[in-house]
Amino acid sequence: MNTTVESHARVSPVGIGKRSVGDGETVYVIAEAGVNHDGSVETALRMVEVAAELGADAVKFQMFTASELATSTSPTANYQRAGGGPATQVELLRPLELSDRDFAAITDRCRSGGIDFLATPFAVADLGRLDDLAPSAIKLASTDLDNVPLQEAAAETGLPLIVSTGAADELEVAAAVGRLDRLGALDRVILLHCVSSYPTRWADANLRAIVTLRNRFDRPSGYSDHTTALETGALAVAAGACVVEKHFTLDRRSSGPDHAMSLEPNELGRYIQAIRRAETALGSGLLACSPAEVEVRMVSRRSVVARIPIEAGTVLTGSMLAAKRPGGGLEPAAIEQLIGRRLRASLALDQRVRWDMVE
Repeated sequence: MNTTVESHARVSPVGIGKRSVGDGETVYVIAEAGVNHDGSVETALRMVEVAAELGADAVKFQMFTASELATSTSPTANYQRAGGGPATQVELLRPLELSDRDFAAITDRCRSGGIDFLATPFAVADLGRLDDLAPSAIKLASTDLDNVPLQEAAAETGLPLIVSTGAADELEVAAAVGRLDRLGALDRVILLHCVSSYPTRWADANLRAIVTLRNRFDRPSGYSDHTTALETGALAVAAGACVVEKHFTLDRRSSGPDHAMSLEPNELGRYIQAIRRAETALGSGLLACSPAEVEVRMVSRRSVVARIPIEAGTVLTGSMLAAKRPGGGLEPAAIEQLIGRRLRASLALDQRVRWDMVE
């Protein structure tokens, strides 16, 4: 279960599908298919199956119309042009569009596979298409943290909102949170720390921002992971994430823009397993002797015993008593209280002392 060491008061969880997501709940893992289907619905359907088989809670896609998202001259980022990618956003994105029929097939495959369907809409019209598919939640990309019309429309759906905060400062995040609060959607919001650098370097991950988001805005928080490492999801959980999102691909050698920084299926499986081990290892945070420690505590702690044979009627002195293993008897602190008391019965060497043995 997710436990935050630096937490303040408990933050109310958010319901996504059949799950409750937040403090004290099992970490919600999103396998980000994104556009790694390369425009093929058959590949997208296989990605759904892989995500479900590997134990992800949700699989997420991106819903957009290239010509509505970017101008004809909008340039691609350096990482998108790597390996000879297109020079403009429209050229890059148009082959990656999926139709309404494609998305209907994807949602059907999610239902049959027992995995939540999520998608990121990039325009109000896309949100309308998405809402018709009854997703478990709506993901709002970092790039739309200041997209007021899209946020207003997303709030009106009544669905949970997972909001990424990449490349934003605290004032911009605060403005978006305040806006969603005024729209009556704040109790449905989960904030994701995100670094909009592809791939993200270790030195730039800034995982402490996860708990900062939680405590600053009193909302469940998580991590949208753009590193290529297998352990960052587990580290994010240790840092307080209740949601972890990670890009994956069926083949990293494919030519699309996000394949190079995505995990292949075997790696995603190890990534999810590491998350589950991390949340198990975090435990409850309570300071107590756990059931796993009882045996070692008993054999390793000490009890007050007779250092030498002692006759009945003897007044005890410190030199007559010792603290030796195992535990289960009077604790060593009792020695001072035993000194000066008279024995009612004889004690053999190493015999434990009990309170009913002294006057």
